[in-house]
Amino acid sequence: MITIRGLTRRYGDVLAVDDLSFDVQPGKVTGFLGPNGAGKSTTMRVVLGLDRPTSGTALVNGRSYGTFAEPLREVGALLDPGSAHPGRTARAHLRVAARTNGLPARRVEEVIERVGLGGAARRRIKGYSLGMRQRLGIAAALIGDPGVLVFDEPVNGLDLDGVRWIRGLLRQLADEGRTVLVSSHLLSEMEQIADRLVVIGRGRLIADATTEQILSGLGHVQVRVRSAESDRLLAELRGRGFEAERVDDRELRVEDTTAEAVGDLAHSLHLPLHHLSEVRHSLEGAYLELTSGSVEYHGSERQFASTEAAR
Repeated sequence: MITIRGLTRRYGDVLAVDDLSFDVQPGKVTGFLGPNGAGKSTTMRVVLGLDRPTSGTALVNGRSYGTFAEPLREVGALLDPGSAHPGRTARAHLRVAARTNGLPARRVEEVIERVGLGGAARRRIKGYSLGMRQRLGIAAALIGDPGVLVFDEPVNGLDLDGVRWIRGLLRQLADEGRTVLVSSHLLSEMEQIADRLVVIGRGRLIADATTEQILSGLGHVQVRVRSAESDRLLAELRGRGFEAERVDDRELRVEDTTAEAVGDLAHSLHLPLHHLSEVRHSLEGAYLELTSGSVEYHGSERQFASTEAAR
């Protein structure tokens, strides 16, 4: 388990993390989300003992990372896939990690096979693609068979097969009862993988809830309905207090209700329906709504449009 309480980290005049508190529970994949500069990487670095907190605590199973004699047995982490020495082979890199943490040599071969690098383990890392470096970093994180795992953007550089693989791996690790914290900008992946989401902005906590709670709490359900008698249906909906408006000549949009409610009304009025569906907020939409006031750098769509028009 990862426990963060009142965590604050300053770099001179820059407040990177501001009184942040949340837990990462075992048996779940926790997605760690936020705009660039939100403080995600800083928080992870403090958890892993790479930075000291200005105030507050970041503990792993009730202890600070620096107190572990053999840390890879307790916490596995992938922060920078480019940190491995480029002149070493993958096997040599992992042997060093195993030796320095008192791990048996057999673990090297086990994690090489688990991440799919068996055919490339003798090659020097400098010849690896970003996706292969990611796999190597994940192998290093797993080598101590730790109960806590921290991954910063593990999907970067992976091809479609690799993305499917990491999705399954994260799910398996959580199902084994491990604590799994994952940051990612790929919200579609987080929507599929994460059981819980921690969202931060400008170093402060914005949301800490299950993925479903965030989607249902922010994602107002919208119903799309199409009928040959859309005028009458629109009048009946509005007359009963529904927030309805026209999309086109035949289609209506109804906010904050269900397809069942709209369908039941149409049926009671004997109105024909040609289409009826619910449109729910995606995680991307919910995330943008949550972080709208916490984005440090905004692009100008108007400026871009003007530039394109001038070309």
